[in-house]
Amino acid sequence: MKQKTFMANAQNTERQSYLIDATDKILGRVAAKAATVLRGKHKPTFTPHFDAGDNVIIINAEKIRVTGKKMEDKEYQRFSGYPSGQKTVKLKDLMAKNPAKVIELAVNRMIPSGPLGNQQRRKLKVYAGAEHPHQAQKPIALEV
Repeated sequence: MKQKTFMANAQNTERQSYLIDATDKILGRVAAKAATVLRGKHKPTFTPHFDAGDNVIIINAEKIRVTGKKMEDKEYQRFSGYPSGQKTVKLKDLMAKNPAKVIELAVNRMIPSGPLGNQQRRKLKVYAGAEHPHQAQKPIALEV
């Protein structure tokens, strides 16, 4: 009697769409749940080298919360590669300008880098308000 290890592939993978409402939720908890679903680790058929994850839609990004003094203290840094090319922006300023970017950065940094991670990141959609254009996918509400 042989037992074979299951390996997910394109023929035996079914994708769902999940909807997360970020209203009054903690940023890190929402990002961790979204990253888990994007990678496919919530499924018993998780395969590390194949993208078996599902689509994630996050709404109400402007109503996300953070704990402690992160709103004033947390900074996001980027570097252009040129001298004096380092830029920093505080979380409070980024929330005022583009609240969807805050959640995207949090989730993207929880997904491994590389071609597989890039493929998984494309399945994340974040919207600042309650409206989203993905009603046709019949997203399943996901509680955080």
